[in-house]
Amino acid sequence: MPSRPPSPLDLDAPATVHVLDDDADLGAAIARMLGRQGIVARAFDDPLALLDAYPDWPAHAVVSDVMMGDLDGFGFADRLRAIDRHVAILFMTAWPTTAHAVDSVRRHGGLDYLEKPIDEDRLCASLVEGIAWSRDRRAAARRLSDLTPRERQVFELLVQGHGNKAMAGLLGLSPKTIEDHRAAVFAKTQTQGVAQLIALSR
Repeated sequence: MPSRPPSPLDLDAPATVHVLDDDADLGAAIARMLGRQGIVARAFDDPLALLDAYPDWPAHAVVSDVMMGDLDGFGFADRLRAIDRHVAILFMTAWPTTAHAVDSVRRHGGLDYLEKPIDEDRLCASLVEGIAWSRDRRAAARRLSDLTPRERQVFELLVQGHGNKAMAGLLGLSPKTIEDHRAAVFAKTQTQGVAQLIALSR
């Protein structure tokens, strides 16, 4: 039984990737390849099994086949996003189409759409990008989680472009209190301007 991987919520943990393919041999081969790159990789051949295991085995990224039995890669990705908004998803297929390539990004939040046989260099380059994105999003979520409910309200109004006076009126607070909450938002999120707050909220 393999040991449980470090949680991606630990920002200094090794990169963790799941490989999903109903061809178990291919999935295992890709996982071994990633392991040689220093990535903690685990292969699954059943999307439902991965979804079931995911809360205890979260990852920075998932590489998923598109064509799979009852639940295809796109349906799997939609379910996975409901569990973890901050996991990067890469799709792979032996039957690429332009429509699927567009859908993989626009509708299902895929980072890349790879054709089998997999190009190792392209896969690794995409995973470097995806892992960095995942870590950035998790770090951002952690900073936002430190905000109090009132500070979160001020944060939301700031990213919508409201000034102190408008926020005071909307929240029924004094401008001085708004200024205090605003200062706390910048301090806790480690940002220095509204533009950085907007980037954090995406």
